[in-house]
Amino acid sequence: MMMIAFGGVIGAGLFVGSGVVIKAAGPAAVVSFAITGLLIVLVMRMLGEMAVAQPAVGSFYEYARLAWSDRPLLSALAGFLTGWMYWYFWVIVVALEAVAGAGLVQFWLPAVPAWLISLAVLVSLTVTNLVSVRSFGEFEFWFASIKVAAIILFLAAAGAYVCGLWPGVAPRIGNLTAHGGFAPNGWLPVLTGAVAATGFYFGVEIVAVAAGEAAEPARAVARATNSVITRVLLFYVGSILLVVCLVPWNSAQISTPYVSALHAMRIPGAAHIMNAVVLTAVLSALNSGLYASSRMLFALTRRGDAPHALAKLAGNGVPVRAILLGTLFGYAAVVMSYVSPTTVFAFLVNSYGTVAVFVYVSIAISQLRLRVRFEREDPARLGLRMWAYPYLTYVAIAGMLGILLAMAFIPEQRIPLLFGVISLGLLLPGFAARKRFGLALSIVFAAAALTPAAPVSAASLSFHPGVSVYWFNRGSASRALHSRNEANKRD
Repeated sequence: MMMIAFGGVIGAGLFVGSGVVIKAAGPAAVVSFAITGLLIVLVMRMLGEMAVAQPAVGSFYEYARLAWSDRPLLSALAGFLTGWMYWYFWVIVVALEAVAGAGLVQFWLPAVPAWLISLAVLVSLTVTNLVSVRSFGEFEFWFASIKVAAIILFLAAAGAYVCGLWPGVAPRIGNLTAHGGFAPNGWLPVLTGAVAATGFYFGVEIVAVAAGEAAEPARAVARATNSVITRVLLFYVGSILLVVCLVPWNSAQISTPYVSALHAMRIPGAAHIMNAVVLTAVLSALNSGLYASSRMLFALTRRGDAPHALAKLAGNGVPVRAILLGTLFGYAAVVMSYVSPTTVFAFLVNSYGTVAVFVYVSIAISQLRLRVRFEREDPARLGLRMWAYPYLTYVAIAGMLGILLAMAFIPEQRIPLLFGVISLGLLLPGFAARKRFGLALSIVFAAAALTPAAPVSAASLSFHPGVSVYWFNRGSASRALHSRNEANKRD
């Protein structure tokens, strides 16, 4: 369970996309990651409290319903929106990571078509998830182990190099202030960088979704939550600090931060090493996406928010139909990325990150209300408590709402915010149809949330944190990680 939690939070975005934040904020990007990391730690503590007190299939989807159980309409709405938004987030991740994985594999196999690689990756991990829950756990354990080992080795090697413990090397901390100061562009980019860094942490909440299938869910999620909280800031903030010590923030090399840091330490084969690590992170995210989306869809069927036919389990206890639905969407989205990169696929890329913030706000509000009930009905269930309740819960809610508000004033974040709001808005008619006409029509409305309201130009596409991909139009295709791979080949 702990490795699943680590795997969820150490995404490919850390290894590639963190350079975007460093370019904007300078060495003070360390502060950007610390601010966002603290918010995510608070969310994880809240989720851990609820998961220990009441383990449930569907996790925060079920908690959203329970939190408003005294108001049936709000309860049904909160559950419907939270569940479908989370499913939407992860099926988009499946598609994005399949395309990103193709770009990474092409670094070694440039002659193989990207669509064929994407197809092979999707089919392979689909089969893995269909075999058994144990198969998902074992694959994710090894994926996470590789990522965690890579980070630990990087922290050890880079820490020794920066502190002057490397043979023949003096301490190297000058880059923290040598190129215009610690915050060379002022503190506003540090705060906007915290907004951009939010997406890098998404995925850690999978531990609560997986808890429903653990042998001892309360104990497993408590241990995993505590471990993530103590290590997430070390992995993220610590590694970013070492990167800005090794690589000047205003150099061209910062666009590939970890590769450049390895080059600075004169480690041979840096490009190949990091390409392998990032590919592992991409496969881990895709694997997690298939698991999380299928389990959330399975939970939606229990309350009638999704077709009951999707709840059918195979003999090995796996929700086969729920998994296949998520993969079908993934196959379709991969096709969209090549056929229509400037319209349909652009909408998906731009909208999913904001939807994830909405889910985290829902988690915080659910904890705020459920804590009162747990203390009133059975305080002994609170084996893991949120710190300084309710004050830190309010701080977390305010911080996440602040992120959404800030997105409205950051030019490159306005389109993701707009499309995220559109996606949420299109789910509301789906819920209304669900209440009035039954499930079938509501599914039609929910599906409409996956269709763009208007064309988007390729020029509007930019890096989106949380998934390590750059999307831009070259001829008729969007290529993932193309810029980074080309740079690596030259190295």
